[in-house]
Amino acid sequence: MAASLLPPPTLAKKYPTLLHPSGAKPHAQRLIFRCAATTDGADDSWASFLDELKSSLQVGPPDTVASDAGAGAATPDDLVTALPLDPSAAGPTIGDTTNAAVGAASELLGADASGAAASSNAGAATGAIPDGLLSALHLDASSPAARAAGGALSRLEALTAGLSDAQRWALLGFLGATWLYLTARPGVLSGAVDAYVLAPLQLALDSALGRRSLKMSDFVVGERIGEGSFGVVFFGAVVPRNGAAVEERSGRARTSLQNDDRYKEKVILKKIKVGTVGAKECGDYEEWFNYRVARAAPETCADFLGSFVADKTKSEFVKGGKWLVWKFEGDRTLGNYLNDRGFPSNLEQLMFGRALRGLGTLERDALVVKQVMRQLVTSLKRIHGTGIVHRDIKPSNLVVTRRGQVKLIDFGAATDLRIGKNYVPDRALLDPDYCPPELYVLPEETPQPPPEPIAAILSPILWQLNSPDLFDMYSAGIVLMQMAIPTLRTQSGLKNFNSELRSAGYDLNKWRQSTRRRPDLRILDQDAGRGWDLATKLISQRGANGGGRLSAAAALRHPYFLLGGDQAAAVLSKLSLSK
Repeated sequence: MAASLLPPPTLAKKYPTLLHPSGAKPHAQRLIFRCAATTDGADDSWASFLDELKSSLQVGPPDTVASDAGAGAATPDDLVTALPLDPSAAGPTIGDTTNAAVGAASELLGADASGAAASSNAGAATGAIPDGLLSALHLDASSPAARAAGGALSRLEALTAGLSDAQRWALLGFLGATWLYLTARPGVLSGAVDAYVLAPLQLALDSALGRRSLKMSDFVVGERIGEGSFGVVFFGAVVPRNGAAVEERSGRARTSLQNDDRYKEKVILKKIKVGTVGAKECGDYEEWFNYRVARAAPETCADFLGSFVADKTKSEFVKGGKWLVWKFEGDRTLGNYLNDRGFPSNLEQLMFGRALRGLGTLERDALVVKQVMRQLVTSLKRIHGTGIVHRDIKPSNLVVTRRGQVKLIDFGAATDLRIGKNYVPDRALLDPDYCPPELYVLPEETPQPPPEPIAAILSPILWQLNSPDLFDMYSAGIVLMQMAIPTLRTQSGLKNFNSELRSAGYDLNKWRQSTRRRPDLRILDQDAGRGWDLATKLISQRGANGGGRLSAAAALRHPYFLLGGDQAAAVLSKLSLSK
């Protein structure tokens, strides 16, 4: 009986890598030493081995066990039951050998069965997704995305199994409405991700890079670039880490810092004024908004490096005074270029990489204005999409980088209306020359914002009712008029324009008919007056529910931008430079 129950010895020789993998020495009386995964056709080898093993374990008619058990062939399970196996017996036995073989076969057969079950479950999961939808999405039913989606749908069906069709549709409608609300401007869901995920990650990364531990001794101050109500801006540089001493810089030595080869990394430094009412608060807000915009829309603002507090009084440093630091990308603003008589031709090379050929002076100037305006409106669209309103858009707050990018700076007056940051209902921080007629970003009767989580949840309603982003769009319209009309580029010319516009009820068409100054409107009248039409839709009264003035997204869809001549010129210039 024992001889008939054992597989033939040729199995061990025929399948050495399966029965004795990794060079293991076979046991004298044990068929299978151990089983392991193999390579190069392992699946086919296992299948052949199992077929031959099951065939060899079939019991013939003369066998005693077969006659006792009755007619028919014994299976591996039958053998395990029929054999008198005694686990307590000492030494290897025939039963031990048979049990090892049968156990290996059972384990493999079980693996095949579980694999088939898993495949069946995967098929059932993906079966929840219509074939037409999979084809439209170019997905295969076996892809991980399809299986995950199918599994989610299957679980959803299981959860809603006890609901009627009407209840299921009601639940689906509720979930859809919730999703739309959470993703509507200014973005409750994205704001939560930013506050609780991205902000801590940014803090950890900046701490690792040393950006949150800047010191006064890390920088040297150069020439003064500009000054505002709450701060003074300087050109600066990072002190090399070779231990070289930094000499006191003054007079011409300070103005030559930009050309000093000892300082490779140039920066822009902003000193927050000490002793000026509201300056410290404004500086803290500006730092917060620079970190916020760096996460939400990094391409719209200058690269913010961090801040430090002066630890002693020396030169421009005042002990306890706060300094903000940006990577140097350009020290000239749009306001600097506007004050030049050569505007907008002085930006042509910077905007397009080369002088435009084949066009007249007026056409080239119009393309420069359009390119600057396109970048400004695009940046506003991005920050508005995160709930931020700048509230101080003007040429001096638009830096033009050495690569021809127009970026927003000076976020000291900005407000994040998603959580009510830097928002006080009855306070306006603005430049009257660029301020819209409503004066406030939200109606004066708007109450003080509640705690941040509640404010965030209510923000889509507030945004929908008041459209606060249109505050910036009026200012952008004034910038467009200044770029296009030479007489508005001086402070006196701009004030006269605002006075006449106020008398015309903030209607540009009425102003055009009534003004006695005969402004040069040729740039705006290019391309069948598309520029003028855009200006009239930006510089206007804000009607009920945000009507009467274009948002940034709507402005980018205006025919003025859709014509795309400035984009074509920019692409062609890049292609010519890359050759």
